Amino acid sequence: MSGDAPIVRKITDLPAYLISTGDTVRLCELAGPDQGSSASVFLEIWEPGGAQPLNSHADSAEIFLVLSGQATALSDDASVDLTAGDVLVLQPGSEHRIINRSETEKLYTVTVMADDGGFARLVTRGTPTPLASDEAGALVSGLAIA
Repeated sequence: MSGDAPIVRKITDLPAYLISTGDTVRLCELAGPDQGSSASVFLEIWEPGGAQPLNSHADSAEIFLVLSGQATALSDDASVDLTAGDVLVLQPGSEHRIINRSETEKLYTVTVMADDGGFARLVTRGTPTPLASDEAGALVSGLAIA
């Protein structure tokens, strides 16, 4: 048995990050290598009409649980629409991006990078931004999907 104590983090104490200037998606690291995990888990927030740049992760599947909002996910030659309660699994090596289809509402996901591969470090080297109370609340209320 390991003698390591469990780690508890309060969402209200965690910052979100912009990976690059001008991004329209912020990521809040919930768990990752700094907490002893080989996977990383994020609350991801897309601004209305926001999108990620086209990206790929050679050695990791990326899983998105949509908490609220509407999105279109593009992966290689495929396009799928997403709404609250959908789980999207993107295969390692796929070139992908997610676009918030709403021009008025934010899109929220819990995102798991199955093998972190340095992704959490990339995120947390970005520009920190505070989470608004409604953004932190989206995670808690999103868990009550019927």
